[in-house]
Amino acid sequence: MNKEVIVYTDGACSGNPGPGGWGATIKIGDETFEIFGGEDNTTNNRMELIAAIKALEYLNENHKITLYTDSSYVKDGITKWIFNWKKNNWKTSAKKPVKNSDLWIQLDEIQNKREVKWNWVKGHAGNLGNERADELARMGIKEI
Repeated sequence: MNKEVIVYTDGACSGNPGPGGWGATIKIGDETFEIFGGEDNTTNNRMELIAAIKALEYLNENHKITLYTDSSYVKDGITKWIFNWKKNNWKTSAKKPVKNSDLWIQLDEIQNKREVKWNWVKGHAGNLGNERADELARMGIKEI
């Protein structure tokens, strides 16, 4: 039986590029788990992607996942753009290499093994799950 899971992810960067952090809240039934981490020299988009990857890695394949991100880059990339990127050998429509393709490939592989519904939520708008994911991402920066 698939357990329903609610996930909020966020990435943050102090400078872009610069030190960055990622965070996720994962709610399974009545339990909430929090994960976060950081990297020394990165970009905000990389941290947004890593947050989603780490959250999905945390969960096994027997969950029905609803994932919320405030990054339209992540949401649109994984639900719309990735199909053409793969078809075009990881090149954009302008024939340039897809930025962060290493992470897109990783995210695609892990999400294909899970049931994930991707949602966009406006950042810094009072959504408690998103606000907590943002706090965790900022904790990831401090941890470096």
